[in-house]
Amino acid sequence: MIDSRASRPSRRASAIFSWSMLAILVLGAGGGVWIGIRGALARDHLLAAQATVAAAGLDLGTPSEAVERLARASPDTAMARSLTSDPVWEAATLLPWVGPQLAAVGSTASAVDDAVTGAAASLEAAASAMSPAALRPVDGVVDIARIAAAAPAAAEGATRLRAAAERVSAIDRTPLLGTLAEAVSSAAAQLEAAADAADAVQRATKLIPRMLGADGPRSTLVLFQNNAEWRSLGGVVGAVAQLDARDGRLSLTAQGSSADFVAFADDPVRALPDDVREIYDTRPARYMQNTTQVPDFAVGAAVARDMWERVHGAAVDSVLAVDPVALSYLLRATGPVTLPSGDQLTADDAVSLLLDQVYRRHADPRDQDAFFQTASASVFHALSDGRADPSALVEALARAGAEHRLLLWNADADDQAILAGTTIQGALPESDAAHSAIGVYLNDGTGSKMDYYLRPSIAAAWCSDATARVHVELRDEAPDPSALPPYVTGAGEHGVPVGETLTGVYVYLPPGAEVIDHRTASDHDSAPAFAAGTHDGRPVLKWSVRLSRGRSASLDLDVRMPWTPGLDIVATPTRDPHDAPRIGTCSGEGGVVHTDPW
Repeated sequence: MIDSRASRPSRRASAIFSWSMLAILVLGAGGGVWIGIRGALARDHLLAAQATVAAAGLDLGTPSEAVERLARASPDTAMARSLTSDPVWEAATLLPWVGPQLAAVGSTASAVDDAVTGAAASLEAAASAMSPAALRPVDGVVDIARIAAAAPAAAEGATRLRAAAERVSAIDRTPLLGTLAEAVSSAAAQLEAAADAADAVQRATKLIPRMLGADGPRSTLVLFQNNAEWRSLGGVVGAVAQLDARDGRLSLTAQGSSADFVAFADDPVRALPDDVREIYDTRPARYMQNTTQVPDFAVGAAVARDMWERVHGAAVDSVLAVDPVALSYLLRATGPVTLPSGDQLTADDAVSLLLDQVYRRHADPRDQDAFFQTASASVFHALSDGRADPSALVEALARAGAEHRLLLWNADADDQAILAGTTIQGALPESDAAHSAIGVYLNDGTGSKMDYYLRPSIAAAWCSDATARVHVELRDEAPDPSALPPYVTGAGEHGVPVGETLTGVYVYLPPGAEVIDHRTASDHDSAPAFAAGTHDGRPVLKWSVRLSRGRSASLDLDVRMPWTPGLDIVATPTRDPHDAPRIGTCSGEGGVVHTDPW
């Protein structure tokens, strides 16, 4: 189970100890000698604990090593907790002004100790079972019984960490000194990250055994997305494959391509919700290529499952989507793989080979599909044979999940519930009282592979306590179109001249948000086109933009919506990870200042 907010335990623990030390320093201005002495002693114990973790460095080999090192630090965190919770300290928390400062320090020290001591003991068994080495197949089989046995301990550890994070988050920062208020906020964020990581582990202990056939045969349909032709969740679906699992053993049982599903072009395989159909028509239910067009993976995954069953007669239990960038991450773990064609697929050239070079070599789409199928099969066999470095594999999966390049849907409602709130669920952006979430999704309208050469720059920012701004810019970096194969340019078959691109940009806003102004700029002669809709309570604005070689276009939206402490933005993952969306600041010129990926 992958969670995008998870960070390495040593880095997280080091940060927690650092802010705790800073919090203790305020005691010198806050109380008597007794409190000052105990505060200094608590500081020393926190520093000792920090040194214990830092001595191992930032890179931990396995989760079990992380838990062991945290356990070695627990005597110091326990002492710091004791020093800030004696009767004299507790009495001083009732004093005016200084009382809230001392109470905040005591509460955060207590929560840190719970995180390091209480949760570490519960997570030890889970960390061992979920270590990269334990997940490595032996003779093609993963030890799923070991993983399943760790589920109770993983759940207990995750519950303890979540409780500690909630305790610190509930501390009232209003009366605190600036430095202490920042320390408490940092504590809350770090504990939240730790809780999220533990939550990911406990979800994995539940779901991985099921998906690997612990309760009977399981089948998974894998969709390979092509980022050279954008769809909301990444790209059009090209190659597809069925993986079967039983008792921890995976096998590749069938492969196909989107060309196998043309029978549904005039007959949707299932009815789409009315709000989805009003925005995307019925295309996502008629073409396998478009099953990733709706930015809610549950919608398209169910459609892909139905299509596969009608053509191949197999009702799969799960649907998984990956893209060539995710494959390149996996190749860093497996090392290069040799294809039947003689090509060597490596982490450094996989993206260009699968999204660009293949079209220059093979003019026939059937030959292209065959190449994609052999590439994906070769990577699968490298993984199932246990060739991947375990630590590198975990890192590859974590990165792919964080970048929304790895998506999973389960037909079973209970299994699907385990994914709730994770990035690999591929759900619509969720907003709450703490975070406002915006989505920007890109869809090709050219019928080409020209998106390999388009570069997006996407950002969002708060401009006031009731206004946010969304900035989207596209730039065409294509070579001379006469040097590109017709299959790449689209050959003008869908009404877009050769060498130009047409992109539909769908901006999803939080429920209740309202666009109060928009500004566009473009080097192209055509006027921008807009459409609006609503998807599951979220306002949706569609911007259709035309571009030609070397040109760019931009859109800035000013949006009225209530301020929240957090502002998140998600976007279509492209072939370049540097295109990821950013949070910036509003500029006086009506744009968003941010770190430009260009």
